[in-house]
Amino acid sequence: MGRYVVRRLLQMIPVFIGATLLIFLMVHVMGDPVAGLCGERRCDPATAARLRQEFGLDQPVWQQYLTYMGNIVTGDFGTAFNGQEVTELMSTAFPVTIRLTLVAICFEIVIGITLGVLTGLRRGRPVDTSVLLVTLVVISVPTFVTGLLLQLLLGVKWGLIRPSVSSAAPFGELLVPGLVLASVSLAYVTRLTRTSIAENRRSDYVRTAVAKGLPRRRVVVRHLLRNSLIPVVTFIGADIGFLMGGAIVTERIFNIHGVGYQLFQGILRQNTQTVVGFVTVLVLVFLLCNLVVDLLYAVLDPRIRYA
Repeated sequence: MGRYVVRRLLQMIPVFIGATLLIFLMVHVMGDPVAGLCGERRCDPATAARLRQEFGLDQPVWQQYLTYMGNIVTGDFGTAFNGQEVTELMSTAFPVTIRLTLVAICFEIVIGITLGVLTGLRRGRPVDTSVLLVTLVVISVPTFVTGLLLQLLLGVKWGLIRPSVSSAAPFGELLVPGLVLASVSLAYVTRLTRTSIAENRRSDYVRTAVAKGLPRRRVVVRHLLRNSLIPVVTFIGADIGFLMGGAIVTERIFNIHGVGYQLFQGILRQNTQTVVGFVTVLVLVFLLCNLVVDLLYAVLDPRIRYA
């Protein structure tokens, strides 16, 4: 196991370099960030040259990338164009988005897997058909429509929640935004679990466990569910990074100042340091989540061994 982890960590290095290089190049193609600093009026040549020199934008792109990667090693993600350190923005944005992501993941695990097991064991029955129809509707409706509708009904008309989340963003205020963020993924988890349960239910090891007279609950939890969760865990592990990076719409609807909000502001203002810094951390999150998912395979399926 230890050798496998070391090998995977070494494999993550070129992936991380390639991903950050691609992001760095794409962000620098968005436009001239100095032009965005001056607003609608153009910067005079002297001011533009001074700003480019101050932020290192007068250097070749490859040299800017090498300088940026060297600074990351020391924990320096650069300075935003407003003079604020990117690490300061991260220290306030990431905790909020992490809490929002945790709430969304909990909804996916608890509701999605529960409904998936329920419908997988009752495939073809009315409850199965009803859940399939509901999940299809959830997948079909855009997230911003779901978010605005819940905000209007629960926040404005019925007054059950705050229409917007406060700056502290406690877990209690993130329940509805977390449900909105997880809605589409929750529907996919339900369908994925249902399909996996229905397929494995006809497997030989399940029939053998039933023939031995094991209790139904033990057969479902210890044998059927455990082996059926491998594709679900794969999806949820990858979905953690997607939720953190794709929370822009949800955070805009509920006025949550998290990672999505900072990315939106950085793209809007062509603040390359902010965008590259936040996306670099999200790349690390993706890589670490994939590593954890691979290690969980051995826990779920004893037949899997890592050398």
